[in-house]
Amino acid sequence: MLAKSTAVFIVFVLNGVVFGSWAARVPALAVQVGATPAGLGLSLFGVSVGLIVAAPIAGRLCAAFGSRAVMVLGAATGFVVLPVLGLTTSPLQLGLVLFVLGLTVGTLDVSMNIAAVTVTRLLDRPLMPVFHAGFSVGGLLGSLAAAFAAALQWSPLRQFSILAVLGVVAVALVVTSLPADAGERSRTRSGDVVVAGPSPVRRPVLWLLALIALFSAVAEGASADWSALFLVRDRGVPDSLAAAGYSVFSIAMALTRLSGERVERRWGPYRMLVFGASLAAVGLLAAVTVPVPVVAYVGFAFAGVGLAFSFPVTMSLAGAAGRRADGTGGEREIGFVTTIAYAGFLGGPPLLGQLAQWSGLGFALGAAAVIAALIVPAVVLVIRARHRECAPPAVGAPTM
Repeated sequence: MLAKSTAVFIVFVLNGVVFGSWAARVPALAVQVGATPAGLGLSLFGVSVGLIVAAPIAGRLCAAFGSRAVMVLGAATGFVVLPVLGLTTSPLQLGLVLFVLGLTVGTLDVSMNIAAVTVTRLLDRPLMPVFHAGFSVGGLLGSLAAAFAAALQWSPLRQFSILAVLGVVAVALVVTSLPADAGERSRTRSGDVVVAGPSPVRRPVLWLLALIALFSAVAEGASADWSALFLVRDRGVPDSLAAAGYSVFSIAMALTRLSGERVERRWGPYRMLVFGASLAAVGLLAAVTVPVPVVAYVGFAFAGVGLAFSFPVTMSLAGAAGRRADGTGGEREIGFVTTIAYAGFLGGPPLLGQLAQWSGLGFALGAAAVIAALIVPAVVLVIRARHRECAPPAVGAPTM
C-alpha cells in the first residue's frame, strides 16, 4: 500500500494530467466542432462556470461524507468525461461537456486539497506546495502527451479514450491509500458530537484568504494567457520562441513548489506569501518596463517562483482556519476560498484582455503585477484578523 502522502500527490498529478490533456487539444477540438474564435470562447466559458458551481458543493460534500469518496468520484468521472469531448460536433455540445468537466475537476480540486490538508496534519509537515507541484508536473505530462498524440495525428477521441482507461486504472490503484477522513454524518452516527463553526461567509479572515487566492489566480492567468503574445508583439520574439515564455513560468513554478516544505519550515507561511508576491510583482514589472527580451523571460521566471506558493499556502491557511478541536474540519472553508479563486480564473482573462485592447499588453501585464503586489497588504490583514479570532474575550465582555 502506498503512503497517504504519495497517494494524494498522485491524485494531484492526475488532476494536472486531465487539465493539460484537454487544454492542449483545444485547437483540434475547435476544428472538430467548427467553432469560430467567438464561439470557442463561449464554449471554453463552460469549464469555468462548472468549476465555480462545483467548489462550494464539493466542500459541503467532503464535510458530510469525507474527502476520499468525493475525491475518487471527481477523479474517475473526470477521466470518463474526457472521451465525450471527442464526440462533440457543435460549439454548444462542446460547451456543455466542458461544463460537466468543470464540475468534475472542481470537485476533485477541492477534495484533493482537503485530503492534502488532512495529510499535513497527520504528518505535521507543510507539504501543500509539494502537492501542488504534482499538479504542475501533471499539467506538463498531459500537455506533452497531447503534443505526442497530435504529432501522430490521433483524434482527440482516440487520445482521450486511452487516457480515460489509464486514468481510471490509476485512480483504482491509489484509492485504498488515500486518507479516509470521516465525514460529519459518519461521526454523528457513531455518537461523536460534531460542532460546526460559523459560516465561512461570516469570517473576515476567509474573505481575505480568498482575496489572496483571487489575486494569485489573476496574476497566474495573465502570465499563462498573455506572455507569448506579449513577447511577439512587444518584444519582437519569433513565434517559435515566444511559447517558451509560459514554459519558463511553469517550470519555475513547479521546481519552486517542490522546495516548499523546506522553505515554509524556515520562513513560515506569511513570509512566504509576502516575499513571493513581491518577487512576482517585480518580475512582471521588469518584463514590461525593460525593453529587452531576455529580461522578459527572466521576469516571467520570477513570476513563476513568486506565485508558486500563493495558492497552496492559502489553501493550507484556509484549512487551518476551519480546524476543530478534534483535529478535523476545514472542508467548508477550503471550498469557500476555492470558489472565490475560481472567479479570478473566470474574470481575470477578459478583464486584462480589455485592458490590453485599450492600452496594450504591457499595461495589462503591469496591472497583473499590481494585483500580485496587493497580496502583501492582504497577508497583513489576514494576520490581524486571525489574531482577533484567536484572542480571548475581554473580562466582562458578553459571549455569544
